[in-house]
Amino acid sequence: MEHVPPPAEELARLDRELAELDARRAQLLTRRAWLLAALRPPAPTAAPGWNPPAWGAPAGGRPGAPAQPWGYVPPKQPSAPRSAQNVLLTLGGLLLTVAAVAFTLVSWGSMGIGGRSAVLAAVTVGALAVPAVLLRRSLTATAEALAALALVLTLLDAYAVHAVAAPDTDGLGFTAVAAAVLAALWTAYGLALGKLRLPLPAAVVLAQWPLLFGAWAAGAPALVVGWALLATAVLDGAIALWGKGTGVRVAACVGGSVMAFSALMVGLTLSVTASGPLGALAPGALLLTAAAAALAGAWRAPRGFARAGGVVAGLATVAAVGGVPAAALPQDWGVLAYLAAGLALTAVAGTPLPRNAALGVLVASAAVVAGAVAGTVPGVAAVLLGPVTLLSDVWAGSPEGFRSALGSTLPWTGLAAAPVVLAVSAGLLGAAYRWWPSLTRIAAPLIAQKAPGSGGGPAGAPGAGTPEAGGAAAPGASGAPHGTGAPWYAGGRAGAPWYAGGASTARRRPSGAALRGTVGAGAAVLGWGALLLAGAVLDVPYAGAVAGETALVAGLLALAVRGAGSGREGSAAVPVTALVAAVAGAVSAGLLSLASEGASYAVFGALAALFAGAAVRAGAGVERAVFAVAATVGCTVLTGFAGRSLGLAPHEAAPLMLLVPALTVLFGARLRRNPVALPVELTGALGALVAVGLAVPDAPFLALVLALCGVLAAGAAVRPERRPVAACLAAVLFVLATWVRLAASEVSFPEAYTLPVTVPALVVGFLRRRKDPEASSWTAYGPGLAATLLPSLAVAWTDPDWQRPLLLGVSALVITLLGARYRLQALLLLGGAVLALDGLHELAPYVVQVAGALPRWLPPALAGLLLLVVGATYEQRLRDARRLKDALGRMR
Repeated sequence: MEHVPPPAEELARLDRELAELDARRAQLLTRRAWLLAALRPPAPTAAPGWNPPAWGAPAGGRPGAPAQPWGYVPPKQPSAPRSAQNVLLTLGGLLLTVAAVAFTLVSWGSMGIGGRSAVLAAVTVGALAVPAVLLRRSLTATAEALAALALVLTLLDAYAVHAVAAPDTDGLGFTAVAAAVLAALWTAYGLALGKLRLPLPAAVVLAQWPLLFGAWAAGAPALVVGWALLATAVLDGAIALWGKGTGVRVAACVGGSVMAFSALMVGLTLSVTASGPLGALAPGALLLTAAAAALAGAWRAPRGFARAGGVVAGLATVAAVGGVPAAALPQDWGVLAYLAAGLALTAVAGTPLPRNAALGVLVASAAVVAGAVAGTVPGVAAVLLGPVTLLSDVWAGSPEGFRSALGSTLPWTGLAAAPVVLAVSAGLLGAAYRWWPSLTRIAAPLIAQKAPGSGGGPAGAPGAGTPEAGGAAAPGASGAPHGTGAPWYAGGRAGAPWYAGGASTARRRPSGAALRGTVGAGAAVLGWGALLLAGAVLDVPYAGAVAGETALVAGLLALAVRGAGSGREGSAAVPVTALVAAVAGAVSAGLLSLASEGASYAVFGALAALFAGAAVRAGAGVERAVFAVAATVGCTVLTGFAGRSLGLAPHEAAPLMLLVPALTVLFGARLRRNPVALPVELTGALGALVAVGLAVPDAPFLALVLALCGVLAAGAAVRPERRPVAACLAAVLFVLATWVRLAASEVSFPEAYTLPVTVPALVVGFLRRRKDPEASSWTAYGPGLAATLLPSLAVAWTDPDWQRPLLLGVSALVITLLGARYRLQALLLLGGAVLALDGLHELAPYVVQVAGALPRWLPPALAGLLLLVVGATYEQRLRDARRLKDALGRMR
């Protein structure tokens, strides 16, 4: 007979065997690592220097050698001599530089003029000459360190010359001349010693200051300073294009960016603050010159720089061209001049400008339009959100004008041009949406991917998408992209680009239909905002504003219904946007109408009718559900208005608010499983919840409203698809209504009212269980038991006598035993919960007394001990909890 050990003994044996296996595995891995190290031949010593191909190469070893085991740490290699040499040279150069500075600033005064000149000249000449000798001996790092020292010495020489030879010279002028001389010196020095990487970038940095400091020294006006900055930026651009070495180009790009930005800021400031059109011409010339320079650089620059140059050129052109008429217009209307100039940039699509530069110019045009539109956002937000202030004083009377109803402190006179900006932008987007095929044909040369050698500059220049131009090579540029022989923009049909509506082979390329839909959606939103803002700017009468906003909602609903029914691919953007705008406009119009009783009825009635009509006309889908929900909300608000008009208190108007939920229940019964039925019924349920909230201050009305809500839920439970939720909800509502009614009547013996309900309810539940044994005990017995047990428990907690708690405890015990005997979940849980709470109520005074008599350290100690016990037997307790859960789940 085979002996089977107990589980604890078997578990301990398994743990010991696993530990022995882990120890043996560690020994084998250590031995394997030693054998691999012994078999591996010594790696050849590589010559110090730059060896990028060696990076990432597999470690030396015999061919086919297995990989190193996990946890194996190779022996550390000594630091490369080159690294140590660089550290030493850097420290030496720093020390020499500090010594030179200290000598110039501290010890200079103790020597005569001759000694000073001799020492500095000798040291500087030596520092400049030694790198040439070191380069011939291939000591490049040492030469770089001494060149850095020579650079610092030349700066000290310049300082010394100004302090001794020309102390009365203007500091800015001397700095300008010294910077020019040193830049020329270091340029010649760097070209002569081409292996040094420091002199030429240093010369570029020094070249940034001569013109700027010279203009400041001469007391030139701001415009001249701007020209000096621009000239320096042009010089930096030329160096960035034709300079040698990465350091030189990076320094030139950084310096040119800073100087160009400063020049543009000077020109823009002078143009904006000009006193008239003539005063804006000179800054405009500066800005146009900057634009021409940016385009000239973009003609030969790589793809990213070419696009950035196009953006800069476009923005500078807008500032220059738009600044002249803007100076002649009133301040509030100057934005139109810049907007017109920005829109004129779109003509670049038909010019021979390089593709990337033209794209940058178009981006600048879009940025100008977006900036102009962004300036109108505060006004549109004030129109939409301003009527919220009317909630605090509903039906106070019709205001005189639109602005007084908004309650906003915006300077409306300063927004006079905002509606025009929105209208122009909306018109252009609408025209683009209407004539999209023609627009795509015009923009085809800019959007289509060009072959290498034709996309970035003049003949022979590398293309924008080629590695020679600094960009990433286009996939398939040397052959058929993606292996199909068609360009990336080819659509689903032959020759149809993605922007014309065809399907794209590139997954991240948006379809032309989607782009067109986005343009149409933008046109709808901007046009709607223009009309809203125009009413506020013109301060139309209140009645006209209310009627106008309602008419706009009607137009948006028509657009949403028409677009949703078109069925065209990619056309969902327009109807969805119109739907969102219609809902927002309806909320704004509804809030605006709260100032007047007649306007409130008219607007919400019209909105309810409009959304209901849209729900009827729209096809099945989310749009139809949104329309139906909005119509239901409008009807609910109208019932609330009716109660206020009748002079009813909020709790008195609560039953009237249930009219719409009742209609939604009937509507749902009519629609059955239609997708619109559920959203409408849920919206009606929210209206019922509002009615309950209104009735809370008055208990009798609250009981009435709860009972009516229970009737509605019971009516919904007649339908099989709503029965699981609605039946439970109806039971809960009826029980709550009973409790509230008993509490409102100050009944001290609720059993006299609850038992006559409980007994027939339990009989009905018993009969249902006999007819359908699979029916849940919660459905059969839950409402009847809760109708008596819970009110009795609530009264027992405040009853000072002992009879009620005793009878309630005995009844709960009997119900609990019956639930355990017949495996009925409702009886077991309800009876057990009531029994536990009743017992807790009876034991509470004694528990308080015992807790007061115990030392304060004992409760935390007992809690800690309990946690230790539970933690030690956690697995067993978890299994017990799972078994209990399974047992409860098997009950009915």
